[in-house]
Amino acid sequence: MDKKKIEQAKLLTEALPYIRRFKGQTIVIKYGGSIMLDEKLKNIFASDISLLKLVGINPVVVHGGGKEISRWMEKIGKTPKFIDGMRYTDSETMEITEMVLSGKLNNELVSLINDKGGNAVGISGKDSNLFSAVKIKSNSGEDLGQVGEVKDCNTKLINSLVSDGYIPVVTCIAESMEGETLNINADHAASTLGSALKALKLLYLTDVDGLKADGKLQKNLNVLEAEKLLEHPDVQGGMLPKLKYSIEAIKSGVDHVQMINGTVEHAVLLELFTDLGIGTKLSYNKR
Repeated sequence: MDKKKIEQAKLLTEALPYIRRFKGQTIVIKYGGSIMLDEKLKNIFASDISLLKLVGINPVVVHGGGKEISRWMEKIGKTPKFIDGMRYTDSETMEITEMVLSGKLNNELVSLINDKGGNAVGISGKDSNLFSAVKIKSNSGEDLGQVGEVKDCNTKLINSLVSDGYIPVVTCIAESMEGETLNINADHAASTLGSALKALKLLYLTDVDGLKADGKLQKNLNVLEAEKLLEHPDVQGGMLPKLKYSIEAIKSGVDHVQMINGTVEHAVLLELFTDLGIGTKLSYNKR
């Protein structure tokens, strides 16, 4: 008897109760980090997203693309500028950002999901006023140019696409009340969208195994524990805003948030459909 096939059968059996639980539920997935630059991982991710829809789950993908934006800026001889970790976005940088996010990365991901049997549709945060945003300044009060923060989320288009069997793939460009195009943080956009959709889960795909403090992976946190970690010296860089936005999402109705390592093959399926799960889980109370 083929032991590999037996193991595959066991995995399918293990996945069954999770498929039952998640069927018909919305799961928002923030796609980003090194996975976006690795062809093998991109294809695996696209297959996994297609599988989720096939078994009755409603995935909504939100993506950024900071590394690719910087690469294209450098191609035209423009040096990326960051203030307090945030990209300064003048009008030319905004034009490049929208071109890369909507014209390149979004189209590529939509095509990959469709090639894997999914039915994906790419949309911008500007479409049907999905995201309404206001301009913000850096933490030190400096001007960031055309950088914004989501203040309102109109989910009518997303709900319509999901109910019609589509997989929405959302790029993080928004419009201000004054009609100005703004670059918005993908982590924040995913959190806001997850809250507005009352998603069962919000998944953040990162380049690390999860949130670490004092050298230990924090596997299961409630809101109070998570809030204490906002001041922890080990929580810095990209994980700090993810933690902040995760807490906001939980308080706004998302059942739980998971920060997982997207560079692990089939990370999404491992988190959703296995007893072990991976990464750091946040919920209002540990469950």
